[in-house]
Amino acid sequence: MKPLRLLGSVAAVAALAAALLGCTPKSQPAPDRDPVTDGVPAEVADYYGQDVDWERCAGGGEGTFYCGDITAPIDWSDPDAGDLELAVIVRVAAGESRGSLLVNPGGPGASGVDLVRTSAAYAVGNTLLDEYDVVGFDPRGVGDSTAVRCLDAADMDAYLFDVPAAERGSAEWEAELTARNEDFAAACEANSGGILSQVTTANAARDMDLLRGVLGDEQLHYLGYSYGAYLGAMYAELFPERVGRVVLDGGIDPSIPGALVGARQAVGFESALRAYLAACLESHDDCPFSGTVDDAATALADGLAAVDAAPIEATDGRVMNADAMVMGIITALYAEGNWPYLTTAIASALQGDADPIFTLVDSYYNRAGDTYLDNSTEAFSAYNCMDYPVDSPEAVADSEALVAEQAPTFAPYWSGVDLCESWPYPPSGTRDRITAEGADPILLVGTTNDPATPYEWSVALADQLSSGVLLTRVGEGHLGFNKGNLCIDEAVEAYFLDGTVPPSDVTCE
Repeated sequence: MKPLRLLGSVAAVAALAAALLGCTPKSQPAPDRDPVTDGVPAEVADYYGQDVDWERCAGGGEGTFYCGDITAPIDWSDPDAGDLELAVIVRVAAGESRGSLLVNPGGPGASGVDLVRTSAAYAVGNTLLDEYDVVGFDPRGVGDSTAVRCLDAADMDAYLFDVPAAERGSAEWEAELTARNEDFAAACEANSGGILSQVTTANAARDMDLLRGVLGDEQLHYLGYSYGAYLGAMYAELFPERVGRVVLDGGIDPSIPGALVGARQAVGFESALRAYLAACLESHDDCPFSGTVDDAATALADGLAAVDAAPIEATDGRVMNADAMVMGIITALYAEGNWPYLTTAIASALQGDADPIFTLVDSYYNRAGDTYLDNSTEAFSAYNCMDYPVDSPEAVADSEALVAEQAPTFAPYWSGVDLCESWPYPPSGTRDRITAEGADPILLVGTTNDPATPYEWSVALADQLSSGVLLTRVGEGHLGFNKGNLCIDEAVEAYFLDGTVPPSDVTCE
């Protein structure tokens, strides 16, 4: 199984925003700095020197916001092959600005424009809002940028939620899912304007350097969450000399096969599930389980098997099988604050009510009513299918064995038919260590029981980076900065404000 979307609560704030806010008449551009074109190849210098038609636009909370579109080449290796647009929003510093601070909420596929527009303080904390122009952007293929488009809402529902007629694991089941994947991939190719082959993390990192130059910054200051940490690491590898103050929260180990990425997520969510079950059993308030954690895990596994054998129809007509129930559970496990609702959802499902589980599933897919709030699912597919090379049979076998041994609750439902086998372009990404030789110090934040980006990945990335320093948050849930841990927050803010780098790795209880 390819990796799950690396969305955490930061990205969910943006993805589930109630409505996008419109723009007001044109004002003076912000930030008011000249573009930086030093060291840029001549064939792309005009992109770096472009003027942006900034417009004053509305945003959530206090502050002044500007919106604009920045033009980038579709193919950085062939700038004459056409252009695409990158949507950008700038929340101007409340005080004297130190420059731009770019932020990416993860995914791949989450909108940085929505995040900064609706929740800039949540994205970077109030302290940094005073000192930086906070920049949200939609990477290529995402949101309001030139976007990957595939299916309408009704067809997306069918693709995601229709239960195959054939028995799970049978040849007929695989054939049905393969046909579904082929139709989805063909729709993406037909409706995405020729960008699919260029929707890659490496190209998104090159786009970030373009944003740096157009915004007038000599170096990139950046805060990347989850997949955004991988994007930031890729930037550092491509442009180490342009790394300013960069924080990568919830890192990914870029050196391991894609199948192992997905397997390690399964193990991470199994660990988070067991932590949840322990808390559920201890609370005694409406917990649908009893006995030990092992007893509860077995009961849940039995419940999943029963739901898979006899799927439950929700009030909107969708049918919950084990796949949907697992997705709902996983979604809730991204944050400890979701655990009380997860208890309600599991108890309801075991009693024949699918609606609470689908509420969780819809938050994962950014679905409201019968519509999708963004194209994050399509963009997620495009990035993963281009970024991850085909795994060796040995890597797949090892990963499946790991899931079976260490994630037994989720194992029967973790593997499936890989969409990327039907993608219209072969992957161009590689899996290798990222060292970013020559880069200024880079801070990494890892959380010890993070299910989506397991702690070991942050440890591995910090070790690989020539200038990596690791901050460890001891705790549950996805991501570590701006989660109420004062030790983490103060270290990150001191780094962004004063350039203070801890002399060694730090553990924050």
